[in-house]
Amino acid sequence: MSAPEDRPLLRVVKGAPDDYQLAALTAVIAGLASVSPAEDKAARRSEWANPARRVRRPLQHGPGAWRASGFPG
Repeated sequence: MSAPEDRPLLRVVKGAPDDYQLAALTAVIAGLASVSPAEDKAARRSEWANPARRVRRPLQHGPGAWRASGFPG
């Protein structure tokens, strides 16, 4: 049994590619092997979990305050 270093990295099974075609194939395979997998995008947080929802304007006092409390300002 031969050592792993003695085995070719690529083997042509069918056809007779020239040196340029083998070089192009080797470059493509090496490029694909060196690319790291794409990282997933961060999951979008629910608006319910937004801490800014806990902050609100102070309630108004005086005449018409009940009406003003229902309208965002």
